[in-house]
Amino acid sequence: MAARFASRAAAGRELALAVQALDLAPPVRVLALPRGGVPVAAWVASALAVPLDLLLVRKIGAPRQPELAVAAIAEGDPPVLVIDDDIARLTGADRAYIDAQARLGQLEIARRRSAYRPGAGAPEVAGHTGVVVDDGIATGATVRAALRALRRRGAARLVLAVPVAPADTLAALRAEVDAIVCLEQPLPFVAVGRHYADFTQVSDDEVRTALASSAPR
Repeated sequence: MAARFASRAAAGRELALAVQALDLAPPVRVLALPRGGVPVAAWVASALAVPLDLLLVRKIGAPRQPELAVAAIAEGDPPVLVIDDDIARLTGADRAYIDAQARLGQLEIARRRSAYRPGAGAPEVAGHTGVVVDDGIATGATVRAALRALRRRGAARLVLAVPVAPADTLAALRAEVDAIVCLEQPLPFVAVGRHYADFTQVSDDEVRTALASSAPR
C-alpha cells in the first residue's frame, strides 16, 4: 500500500486548506500534540494566521505493551486523566499501575513544558476556538484527554484536525468536539506511520524551531 502522505509537512499543507475552509470565527488557537503533531499544526496555524501553541499529553501504555494506550494524562490544574476501562481490564492494568504511570507522565509533561516553553504555563483557551492537531490518531486516548482538558479550561469550541485516523475512533470522539477534519480514514487501519512515506521522529529542537517561527500576527 502506497503512503498517502509524503511527510508531516505535506500532510500539514493539505490539512491546513481543509481547516481554513471552515472559516472559523476568532479568537482561534491552534494547539499541537507534540512532538509529531507540531510539523502538521505549523501549517494549520500559518494558514489561519494565528500563533502555534502546544497541548501536552502523555500516553500511558499497558503493562508489557507500552505502545497500547490504556490511559492518557493531559496538562491542567488538576491534570485530566482518561482511562480506557476495556483495555485496562484486558491487559491487567489496575488503578495503582495507572496512577503510578500518571505521576511519571506529569513529570514528563513538566519537562517538556520547560523545554519548549520555559516559564510559560498551559495556553489560554477560555472563550477561544481550539483547533487540536496531531499527525494521526489510533485509539484516541491521548486526543480524548487533550480535548477534555481544553473543555475544562473553558474553550468555546473545539475542532479536531488530523491527516489520518480510523473511522470508528473518530466516531467515538465526535461527542467531544464541535467539528472534525480528517483527510484519510483507511480501512483496515494498521498504524499512523503506515500512511507516511517519511515518519521520522520529530526532535525537541524541531519543536522549538516551529514554535519560534510562529509569532502573533
